[in-house]
Amino acid sequence: MSSPTTGGGGLSIDEEETVETRIRRLISEHPLIIFSRSSCCMCLVMKKLLATIGVHPTVIELDDHEFASLPRPSSLGGLSSRNLSPAVFIGGTCVGGLESLVALHLSGHLVPKLVEVGVLGV
Repeated sequence: MSSPTTGGGGLSIDEEETVETRIRRLISEHPLIIFSRSSCCMCLVMKKLLATIGVHPTVIELDDHEFASLPRPSSLGGLSSRNLSPAVFIGGTCVGGLESLVALHLSGHLVPKLVEVGVLGV
């Protein structure tokens, strides 16, 4: 797991933490966080969309084996971790991948959600 590419606050890394525990802690510490693979161009699209709204998420790059530890929204059913790259969490809840983020934006629900978790002022 690599350091965040954007966002505030430091990342404390406890070497004894499991990957699952570290991921859950990062989700709880950052109201807007994206987990991505280093080779994922969709993360760039996701960051650009959020930047046009005026927010800059914390971005964490995960290895393939670490991606399997991400919690998934129940609405995604049987989708594999490969289909959920990148994965965005807003207020501790997994929104899903790029398609889900765009759908949330187009439906008009993204900005209110970002305001609700305190990453975007009104």
